[in-house]
Amino acid sequence: MTKRSMYAALTGVALTGVALAVFAAGAARAGDATSWGEGADDAAFQAMLKSGFRDKGIATVKRLEQDPTQAFCSDPAMAASAAGAKRKAEIEAANEATIKYPADGKWLGDFKAGEAIAQSGRGLTWTDKADAPNGGNCYNCHQISKTEISYGTIGPSLYNYGKLRGSSEDVLRYTWGKIFNAKATNACSNMPRAGHMGIVTDQQIRDLMALLLDPKSPVNQ
Repeated sequence: MTKRSMYAALTGVALTGVALAVFAAGAARAGDATSWGEGADDAAFQAMLKSGFRDKGIATVKRLEQDPTQAFCSDPAMAASAAGAKRKAEIEAANEATIKYPADGKWLGDFKAGEAIAQSGRGLTWTDKADAPNGGNCYNCHQISKTEISYGTIGPSLYNYGKLRGSSEDVLRYTWGKIFNAKATNACSNMPRAGHMGIVTDQQIRDLMALLLDPKSPVNQ
C-alpha cells in the first residue's frame, strides 16, 4: 500500500500535492531525526500533516488528532515496555467504560441485515453524507459466512462463531463489547471502535450480533 492510499484509507481526508511531495521526501529520510521515523519531532510531524491535508465534505483534518489510545499505540516501543503494560491496562479500562450495552436487553437483530452491513465498506469518505448509514466492512478482515469467499485474514475467522461459543450472557456481552469498542480488550487492536466512534448504530450492532450468533444465520450452518 502506498503512503497516499494508506492515509486516504485511515483518514478519508483529502491529500494535497504539497503533502505528496512531503511524504515522498520523508520516505527518503526514513530513520532521520527530522522525519517521522524513530526519534521523529512530533511537533514538526503534526505541523506537516495539518499543512498537507484539508477538510472536504465530512472528512475533516480533525481526524488527524490522536486520542490517548491512538497516541499510545503509535509508539510500539512504549506499548511493548514494562511501563507500557500498566498504561495499556489503563487505556483498556478507559475504553471498557465507553461501552453502552443495550438498555432494553435486546441483543440480536436481523442476521440478513447484518450480512449486508458486514459486506458493505461504504461510509466516512468525503463523498458520503453525514446522515448516511455506514457499512461495517467486516469481511475486509474476517471470514464470516461460508458462501462469501472474498475476505481478509487480518482478524480471526468468525465462521461458526455462535455454534462454537453458544449464546450465554458472557458471550453476548463480550461480542457486543468487541463490536462497540475492541480497544477494551486489546488497546492496540486493529479493529475499529465501531460503536464508540459512531461508525455503526446500536441497531446495526444488533444485526451484526445476529449474523454471528443467531442459530439460523449462515455463519452457524
